[in-house]
Formats: sequence, C-alpha cells, structure tokens
Amino acid sequence: MLRAAAAARALRGARAPPGRARSAPAAAPARPRGLLYARHGEPAAVLQLKDLEMAKLGDSHVHVKMLAAPINPADINMIQGTYAILSELPAVGGNEGVGQVVEIGSRVTSVKPGDWVIPADTGLGTWRTEAVFPEGTLLRVPSDIPVLCAATLSVNPCTAYRMLADFETLRPGDSVIQNAANSGVGQAVIQIAKASGIRTINVVRDRPDLPKLVERLMSLGADHVITEEMLRKPDMKDLFKSIPKPRLALNCVGGKSTTEMLRHLQHKGTMVTYGGMAKQPVMVPVSAFIFKDVKLRGFWMTQWKKDQMHNKDNLESMIQSLCELIRKGQLTAPACTEIPLEDYRTALEASMKPFTSSKQILIL
Repeated sequence: MLRAAAAARALRGARAPPGRARSAPAAAPARPRGLLYARHGEPAAVLQLKDLEMAKLGDSHVHVKMLAAPINPADINMIQGTYAILSELPAVGGNEGVGQVVEIGSRVTSVKPGDWVIPADTGLGTWRTEAVFPEGTLLRVPSDIPVLCAATLSVNPCTAYRMLADFETLRPGDSVIQNAANSGVGQAVIQIAKASGIRTINVVRDRPDLPKLVERLMSLGADHVITEEMLRKPDMKDLFKSIPKPRLALNCVGGKSTTEMLRHLQHKGTMVTYGGMAKQPVMVPVSAFIFKDVKLRGFWMTQWKKDQMHNKDNLESMIQSLCELIRKGQLTAPACTEIPLEDYRTALEASMKPFTSSKQILIL
C-alpha cells in the first residue's frame, strides 16, 4: 500500500511577506498531465493522457499536487454522458482523490503548504498530476491517515455515513440490510455500522469466488453475508431468530433484489435507494405500503454536498468523524489496486469488469 510518508513530498516552507503567495521549496515542476476528454463516449475511446495548461495562482487559489485518485462508477458515467450532472467539455476526468498543497494565494486561510486536501464537491477533475483550484472547492484532511483512505474518503464513506445517520434513528443492536455489499459504499456501511454497534445483513451476487468475498466482508465486521438467491428462500426466517429485522434497507441495485430485500423490512421501515446497478426499476408490492407502511427514499451524495455549500460545518464534521474512525482502525479503504497514471487504460478496463471487488486507484 502506498504509504503516507512516501506519497507526501516534504513541503515545508518559510513564511512569505504579507500580500504575497506562500510556498514550500520544490524542484522545478514537470509539465502537468491529466486524462482529458473532449466528447462523451466510452472512456477507453475518448480519454487521452495529455499535457495540461496550469492556471495562474490567484489570491484565493491553491496549487495542489495530486497524490492518488480512484475510478468510481460516477466518473465513468460522466464521461459517457449519462450522469445527472456533466462537466463542461473539454474536461479532466475524476471526482475524488487526495492531493498535497504546494502553494497558496495571499488570501487563502483554510489550508497551508504541505496540507492534504480532497474535493469538496463533484467535477473537480482529479485524474491529473497537479492543478490550481479555488480554495472553496477543497477540504483539508489530516495527513496522518493512509493515502488510500484519504483518496477514497469523499464519496463512498460519506454516502454510507449519511444514509446510516439521516433516515432512521438507529441504536446499538438494530440491524440494516443492504445489497451490493461488496461495493465501496457497502464496505463502508459494514464498518461504520460495526463501530456504532449496528448489525448488518449483506447481500451479494453469487460468483465463483464467493467464499473469498464472504471472508473479506466478515473480516470488516459483517454479521451476515448472503446471496440474492438466499434472500428469497424460507431459510431467512432462521436468520431473524438471531438478529432483529432491519429498520433500514440500502439499495444500490434495483429490480428483484430490491423487492426481496423490502420484504424483510420492519413495519414502518425505510428503504433508501442510492444506485441502480441492475438498470431495472424499483418494484414495490402494494402490500408493503398498505400493511407495512414502508417509506421509500432516495439519496445522492452530490446533492447533499451542494446543499451544504453555504455552511460547510456539517460536511467538515462528517469528514472529521470518518477520519477518527480511520485513525482507530475502524474504517479502512476498500480493496484497492494501485495503477500508475500512464497505465490508465488498464485501470479503466479493470474498473468496468463484472464482479469487480478491487477499486482502481490512479497513482499520480
């Protein structure tokens, strides 16, 4: 795993006179490079590794050397042109990652050279070696956490945290059921729930290496790992002899998986949909509404962040809580494969394969 000390260049500089940019001593920088796309389409066809122009450092801007950035499904969808929000073209791919501050403008107060930063919102374009960003688009994170944890912090763990906190008042001993449990969000749900004493029922698709996957999820703190086929069997009654029926269901799949999962919700329970991997509609029996009074909600991390932009206290508090879990060893990065930026085609191909359990991380 990429170590924090190795990834971070020592960037400690002297104070600059007032009104001038402050910077840390560094060697003459190489020309910035990044993965650029000028039209929408399949990533392998439209992405190109190109030299980029570096914007001038303004008074309220921050020069960042990117360290690592993951490839997420939303990144792929944005490049394909199928996501709910799209960047203005041409655009640099990537919405998540971690970088180190090299230099700051004279009016920047929230970060200093040497700090680690992550995107505060979607569309920053993180698949690049370095860039100049507005101060307001960045959040400082502690540099004493692993680089891969920092690089994968702003999307999946945040989504898991908010869904566990915002829809049901969960107490120790309560249970949650989720599909796509091996996804980045799913792994974060398992760990955050475990740290809070909340039990998890984790649904995954059957696959050739199922025992290996079950072992990994159990090692993260999963209470039960079952396949979608098991979800439909009468044996589920035996499972609920040792664990209460869930008050919260987290859906990232859609289709039959959602319908079956919904059957096991408690009376007045809530199902939150945050993805649709099966590309099938959420189908709910009328009886679930009438006799169980279930609630169906949706969640999109991007919208939640936009709603917080006028006041970042909630966002910063959440990041602080997640980093504390990381420090305690209660939240780890998902299984990752580190790929040099030059080999981005290999990373893209791997990220789009079915049954992928390892997140592709571009090392920048």
